[in-house]
Amino acid sequence: MNTIFGPINSRRFGSSLGIDLSPALKQCNFDCLYCELSPSATTDTQIKTIEVSTIVNQLKNHLNEKIDVITITANGEPTLYPHLDELVNEINKVKGKTQTLILTNSSTLTDKKVFNSLLKLDQVKLSLDAISEDIFRKIDRPHKDIKIEEIIKKVIDFSKVFSGKLFIEILFVHGINDTEDEIKKLSNLLLQLKVTRIDLSTIDRPPAYPVSGLSYKELYSASLLFDASLPIHIASRVHAEPNNSSYSDEEILNTLDKRPLTTEDINLLFDEDSKKRLSELMKSSKIVKKMVGNLEFLILHTNEVRKRIK
Repeated sequence: MNTIFGPINSRRFGSSLGIDLSPALKQCNFDCLYCELSPSATTDTQIKTIEVSTIVNQLKNHLNEKIDVITITANGEPTLYPHLDELVNEINKVKGKTQTLILTNSSTLTDKKVFNSLLKLDQVKLSLDAISEDIFRKIDRPHKDIKIEEIIKKVIDFSKVFSGKLFIEILFVHGINDTEDEIKKLSNLLLQLKVTRIDLSTIDRPPAYPVSGLSYKELYSASLLFDASLPIHIASRVHAEPNNSSYSDEEILNTLDKRPLTTEDINLLFDEDSKKRLSELMKSSKIVKKMVGNLEFLILHTNEVRKRIK
């Protein structure tokens, strides 16, 4: 069975060659409301697995110097794959200069073996949709005995020792985890982590259950509730509707002081005159560009200097 897919041009991670560790069926310890796969009973083990040698041989046939990242994922949770450590070791032998990335729901960081296996990767993206136990159980529908406080502790521990690029993704579901109280709790936790970027997203594919996502404007409003020092990025634009508002020089500077934005954000938020004012502020070096984990942000020059001094 073919485990390799792509390459896919990922806006966040570059040219990505995917490895699906569960191509035949969904095997996951979560049954998230927003999952693009059909609802299914949760599991804490993989019943059907593929040999490491098969995966690596298929990878070799597709890998080339144009690939930016080898992305380990699954129809479900990839860290349930029982031979993950061996697989990571074998990939590291053949990857060359290509980076390795895994997309995980964070839950198995409580397993010491998984924790140590992820330390061997170049990039790790952890999902973290909620802090409160009741909201966590409602949105992610985890396997029995999985507790959010245990996951949070290990996420903190992992961020302190991981030497690669660490990304956090929060997926918002309308009316579930998008309250100001829950966002403030998430913000307080994120301030304790050493992360490259925090991606805010919402439902962009037909979900497993009858729930809805947030609009771009709602995601942007949510982003402003996070501490201004956090590297927040609005990743989802499926429901993006241009706002095209007028911003004065002072309003542009205040906006970027609160939350650095990408060019895509600017195109959605600013009208044409505001974009011209932004261009003049960039020419005068009051606003500069900064790369954060493969994405280019516009940031206040004073903020950039302050962060370098730290």
